[in-house]
Amino acid sequence: MKKRFRCEVDCANCAAKIEDAIRGIDGVQDVTLNFIAQKLTIVADDDRFDEVLKAAVAKARKIEPDATIFVE
Repeated sequence: MKKRFRCEVDCANCAAKIEDAIRGIDGVQDVTLNFIAQKLTIVADDDRFDEVLKAAVAKARKIEPDATIFVE
């Protein structure tokens, strides 16, 4: 499953760190965090997507406490 989310990240360096951290989550097949567009794209297993998304939000907040991923 591939989903896109609007996100707010303050700097390109943090965006790269968050992208690398999310890529390391078990079940993630691909991830792209576009700092300029403020868009996060995650490709992960359908049956584990909610779990992966929760872990991605936690990793993003650990790296940059002000980071926000808008999950609708």
